[in-house]
Amino acid sequence: MELTARQHRWTYPRPAQVMGILNVTPDSFSDGGHYLDAGRAVERAQEMLSEGAEFIDIGGESTRPGAAPVDEAEELRRVIPVVRALAGRTRAVISVDTRKAGVARAALDAGASLINDVEASRSDPELWRAVASVGAGYVLMHMQGRPETMQAAPAYGDVVAEVGAFFRERLLRLQEAGVRAGQVLVDPGIGFGKSLDHNLRLMRGLGMLSSVGRPILLGVSRKSFIGRLFAVEPHQRLGASLACAVWAAGAAGASVFRVHDVAATVQALRMREVLESTPDHGETRVNP
Repeated sequence: MELTARQHRWTYPRPAQVMGILNVTPDSFSDGGHYLDAGRAVERAQEMLSEGAEFIDIGGESTRPGAAPVDEAEELRRVIPVVRALAGRTRAVISVDTRKAGVARAALDAGASLINDVEASRSDPELWRAVASVGAGYVLMHMQGRPETMQAAPAYGDVVAEVGAFFRERLLRLQEAGVRAGQVLVDPGIGFGKSLDHNLRLMRGLGMLSSVGRPILLGVSRKSFIGRLFAVEPHQRLGASLACAVWAAGAAGASVFRVHDVAATVQALRMREVLESTPDHGETRVNP
């Protein structure tokens, strides 16, 4: 199975990859306000790349539960200077987390290679056409409802089956808009219109979602379901976040992990791979 994102190409299965989260917002649930300055944001991106991230995901609009929408002009003001600066300094994958076609187009023009779309349930295909026009990668994420209301009363008959059906239907819609399946990662949207039970069922059912034939991107880092399970604040959720990543990479074959704590996640994933590898008589070394 191949994934392409403009000039980038990967073949799966392969060692798990890490996507570093870079929120240039004042109100994201874990790190809002930390990287509003473009210079600080670029420094943080470079730090995450040095820690082993292969993707940097830049977001200019918080999609936490209850978050208010941001207008397009403000989102562009936050995101595009960071994309431009990073594009001139790295060959790593620059991803932009946006729901807006105008922001997606501007980000791709500025040097992004991947669009991470939490609102893949859209009826307007304009964002998809922007992705198709340059052969960019696309994260197809499931969300029930919208960020402003998604946690009000999420309901499913069988959450794993319904998310899988959503992926299959959207892959067909994407092809109609010119986006090939080989450009798409799928993300089950942990925490996006799901209860604690829904999130746990989705985690346990990740292996079933692999039947759609696309690499799985998983975003569980510091999520609120961990807080509800263990009564801990976002900065206290690293242990459970790492456990989810290691389990999903092994038991479910997830391919890409969207995280805040890059160095720790890379180390945990590489350690799992060392332990699962066939032993030889030489010394084992791991490059991050």
